[in-house]
Amino acid sequence: MNTSASEIFEIPRFYYFKSGNHYSGSKGEFTYKIENGDRLKCLTWQGRLCSMKAEIENEKEFEVTPEGFEELLKWLEATYKEWQEKRA
Repeated sequence: MNTSASEIFEIPRFYYFKSGNHYSGSKGEFTYKIENGDRLKCLTWQGRLCSMKAEIENEKEFEVTPEGFEELLKWLEATYKEWQEKRA
C-alpha cells in the first residue's frame, strides 16, 4: 500500500499538513519544501542546500484544504517534469 500522496515524491497525506506540519524532500537534485501557515507554500530549487541558503526557482501558495493540497501536488509534479525536460 502506497502511503505517499504523490505519484513522484514521498509526501505525507493531507492530514499531516492539516495538523500544521512543514515538509521537505528531494528527488535527485530537485529539492522542494512545503511550508504550512495560513496557506501552504511550496518552494523548489536545485541542489542540496537548505531553502534559506538556496536560490529558490519556483514558489506558489495554495489553500490549506484537501483541494488546495491536490493542486499543490499537481503543481509540484508538473514543475518537476518541466525541470527534467530542461535537463534532458
